[in-house]
Amino acid sequence: MKSKVEGALQASTVHTELELAELIDRHQVMVWRYLRALGADAALADDLTQDTFLEVIRKPLTQYSDSATASYLRRVAHNLFISRRRREARMTVTDNAEAFEDAWMRWAGFDGGNAAMDALEECFGRLTERAQLALRLRFAEEASRSSIADALGISEHGAKNLMQRAKAQLRDCVKQKIS
Repeated sequence: MKSKVEGALQASTVHTELELAELIDRHQVMVWRYLRALGADAALADDLTQDTFLEVIRKPLTQYSDSATASYLRRVAHNLFISRRRREARMTVTDNAEAFEDAWMRWAGFDGGNAAMDALEECFGRLTERAQLALRLRFAEEASRSSIADALGISEHGAKNLMQRAKAQLRDCVKQKIS
């Protein structure tokens, strides 16, 4: 990602390369996660994250605080996402951007979701191997419920119940850890 940004650095006279590198290191993951939460696929989130930081190079920002900078970067990313969707005639964005922002802050907080992701990873490790496999097949490999049932040697209904219980355990565990 940084190659596109580094190329634009030469045209920037306001920010030093070190300031921009620090800004990117501090906020890149948060911007990417935010775009994914908005509905961007991984490739689009990569592109729009780069574009977000290119906008900062084109129109330098004054940093008042980390939370203000993060909020500004989310707004830039959100606007870029909406613009891209409009060009593609695929509007799938939320009607109420403020409600989405509130939900994002409840989940991600001021660390860009790092605490929530750490909690999720720890809680996922506490699940049974069967539950972990079922969730990996469903969400990482996008397997159907019937193929998950076949892989685990159970009925489709059993696979559904297993995944529902596992998701509830994850939700409760993560909520307990980040609250």
